[in-house]
Amino acid sequence: MAEYYDVTIAAVRPGTHPQALAVLEKTLAGDSDLLACWYADIGALNRILIIRKSADADAALENRFAALSAKSPFGVGEFITELSLDTYVPFDFMPPLRPGTFGPCYEVRSYILKPNGLAPTIELWRKAVPARARVSPLLAAMVAVTGAAIRFMHVWPYKTYDERARLREKAVADGAWPPPGGPGYLISQQADIYLPAAFSPLR
Repeated sequence: MAEYYDVTIAAVRPGTHPQALAVLEKTLAGDSDLLACWYADIGALNRILIIRKSADADAALENRFAALSAKSPFGVGEFITELSLDTYVPFDFMPPLRPGTFGPCYEVRSYILKPNGLAPTIELWRKAVPARARVSPLLAAMVAVTGAAIRFMHVWPYKTYDERARLREKAVADGAWPPPGGPGYLISQQADIYLPAAFSPLR
């Protein structure tokens, strides 16, 4: 089994994400499993997204329970209005997430799939991603194995907002995206743009 990813989304009070990020820089310092700490810039605002890798399901469960049991989750409890902690498993053809500079604009797309949609979606993406990746890279494609089903998250890095628009249009014009038949397995879609905190390993 590939790595597991703990994905935490903390909604914070409007205007407080700079203070929350300053605290997170301290509480997450030295965390060798930390991959990303991003904040929403477009879409569902006042949200901070944290991605950590876990070696196995037990480690992921321990990490989530520790956060829930803390007096102040991640040290930012005073700012939080809503908190979700989920474990995701990457599609089997995706390489593991590793620190690096790919953004700074990260488009995080969250889909809910039909009950029969996961297996065909993985196969459609397996075939279509190589051509799409020649236009711009896919950073992550993964499915939640906790919480509401069936949630599928994928992440696309871009250098600028303008580059995002240009490359997405090119992928469609070239016939590289979306995967043929893929939208038919979707129930809902959401797209948000996140920017990296100064200390985020994925930048």
